[in-house]
Amino acid sequence: MKLAILSRNTRLYSTRRLIEAARLRGHAVRVLDPLRCYVRIAPGALAIHYKGRALKNFDAVIPRIGTHSAFYATAVLRQFEMMGTYAPNPSDGVLRARDKLRSLQLLASAGLEMPVTVFGDNPDDTDDLITMLGEPPHVIKLNEGSQGTGVVLAEKRSASRSVIEAFRGLYANFLVQEYVAEAQGADLRCFVVGDKVVAAMRREAAAGEFRANLHRGGTASQVELSPQEEAVAVRAAQVLGLNVAGVDLLRSARGPLVLEVNASPGLEGIEASTGVDVAGLVIAFIESRLRRD
Repeated sequence: MKLAILSRNTRLYSTRRLIEAARLRGHAVRVLDPLRCYVRIAPGALAIHYKGRALKNFDAVIPRIGTHSAFYATAVLRQFEMMGTYAPNPSDGVLRARDKLRSLQLLASAGLEMPVTVFGDNPDDTDDLITMLGEPPHVIKLNEGSQGTGVVLAEKRSASRSVIEAFRGLYANFLVQEYVAEAQGADLRCFVVGDKVVAAMRREAAAGEFRANLHRGGTASQVELSPQEEAVAVRAAQVLGLNVAGVDLLRSARGPLVLEVNASPGLEGIEASTGVDVAGLVIAFIESRLRRD
């Protein structure tokens, strides 16, 4: 198999592990910076070039697309798809997951439970917007933030109003969500490959912090999921059209709630906390799909 990995940094743990796993299984791998790819769009004459040379005959492409390069990188990914290259996470699925608002709307339409979420644009509607959500605490988050950035906990109604006004002043797109107190600052990262959860960890927020992200000082440990939690995680990935996803759940009094779906989930925390060769399972899944097709 000839495999491409779209990644801006070959030194990142996740990129390195995918390279190692693919080469261990005898595949040729090339890492491509998506921002150095450029394309030709014409009927019957699609092309991708990279640093002056044409890219051809790749069997599969794995996108590792960050927030800041999402628009351009997904266009490059789409070009690969149009040229017949298999992508476990297609461009449309990556874009659905990248937009928190869109992903939550799609998940809700599929009947998946999540924290109650509101959004609005006009300052005149702020008080009613907060009333629609309910009493604080509220979690206010940027629509395209990642790794816990742009997420604020407001414990009073006045604080929610102030943060909303501040985000509006920055012309930022944001969501406001209920705070699920019974989760106690912890969430579940479920790593989905294909139609199963291959590894799961429980992330706990550091003292004085409400965000459980490992980049925010949180800690992780292996966790046993209930059948319902596994089913919700797999269904969430499927709704967004992803075969490789990190699905974040909250344990609540009303059952598992989908917090977020990540189309480029990191491998370091999940492999370290569970001991599972997640990178190898991703490569094995791609092999199985190419054999089937």
